[in-house]
Amino acid sequence: MERRQFVKSISTFGVFALVQNDYNTALQRLSDSPLIKPKCLKPGDKVAVVAPATNVSDPDDIRKAKEICNHYKLQAVFSNSLFDGSGYRTKARKERANELNSFFEDKSINGILCIRGGYGSPEILDLLDYELIRNNPKVFAGYSDITAIHLAIQKFSRLVTFHSPVLLSSFSDFTASSFEKSIFNNSTIGVLQNPAQKIGIRQQFPVRTIKSGIAKGKLTGGNLSIISSLMGTPFEIDTKDKILFLEDVAEEPFRIDRMLNQLRLAGKFNQVKGIVFGFCSDCTMKSSPPTWDLQLGDVLDKYFSSISIPSFYGLMFGHTNEQLTLPYSIEAILDADAGTLLISESATI
Repeated sequence: MERRQFVKSISTFGVFALVQNDYNTALQRLSDSPLIKPKCLKPGDKVAVVAPATNVSDPDDIRKAKEICNHYKLQAVFSNSLFDGSGYRTKARKERANELNSFFEDKSINGILCIRGGYGSPEILDLLDYELIRNNPKVFAGYSDITAIHLAIQKFSRLVTFHSPVLLSSFSDFTASSFEKSIFNNSTIGVLQNPAQKIGIRQQFPVRTIKSGIAKGKLTGGNLSIISSLMGTPFEIDTKDKILFLEDVAEEPFRIDRMLNQLRLAGKFNQVKGIVFGFCSDCTMKSSPPTWDLQLGDVLDKYFSSISIPSFYGLMFGHTNEQLTLPYSIEAILDADAGTLLISESATI
C-alpha cells in the first residue's frame, strides 16, 4: 500500500472512531435519564401512521388503517413515504428515520402508530434522534420488526412505548380492549391474561407453566429474531431485573433454540426476574428430514425449567389474532402458575 493511501485510511478510521465514541457517549448519557410516560391518546388526537420497516402502499391496506383510526376518532396523518419516495417495499433508511424523527418533533402529533412490521427497523436505529424523542414524548406503538425501535427508545430515550397490534392487525374485541386499556387510559392497566373461551372441553388459549413462581420487574422484550439480531450492538436488550417477554412466528424449533442459546451465552437470563414466551404460531418442524427431534415445548423447557426464574408459555401477544398490548418499562408481576401479568400502574399520563 502506498504511504499516501495508508495515511488516508488511518485518518478516515480515526475520524470514524472519534464520531463513534462521541455517539456512544451521548447514548450512554441518555440511558441514565429517568423514565417518562407519554400522554394517553383521546378522541380527536392527531396520530402519525408510519412504516419504519416494510412499506405499505396497497390502497386496501391504507383503508384498513384508516378504519382503525376512525373507530377511535383519531385524525390520521399518513407518512409521505407510504405513497411515494424511494423503492416500493423497502424505503431508504434515511427516509424512514427522518420521517420518524420529524413526527416526534411535530408538536401537533399526539401519537405514532405503525401500520405494519416486516423488515428493516434495525437499519434506522443509528439515525434516530433519541434526545429529540425524549424531549417530545408521545405514544409509539407496534410489534414484530418494530421491536428494534422499542428497545432503542427504551434504552436511550427512556420513554414508555407499546408492544401492540399494528394498524393492519385484526383488532378482535379482545385485542381492542387491551389496546384501549394501555394507550387510551391513564389509570391502572390491571391483569393481562388470555381469553377464557373453550372449544368443547379444551381451553382455546391455554398457557403452560414452565417454572412455578411469582416475579416482579419492569417489562422488556419483543420479537426473538429481532432481539437476537441486535446482540453485540449498542442497542442490545438489557434484561437485568426485568420481566422478559418473547415471541416469534413460523420459526422451526431448532431456530428458536439457536436464538435462545445466543441469549443464554450472552448472560441475558442470568439476572432476569421472570420470562413469558408468547404463543408461537407455526413454530413447528418443517424441514424433511427434520433437523432434529425437539419440539418447541422441549426447547423452552430446555432453557427455562433448569433456571430458578418463574416462566410460562402461551400468553397471547405478538403474531396472534388475539393480541395483548404490553407497555415497555412498566413494572409488572408475573404469575407463572396463573399465566398472567399484573400491571398495577398506568403506562401513560
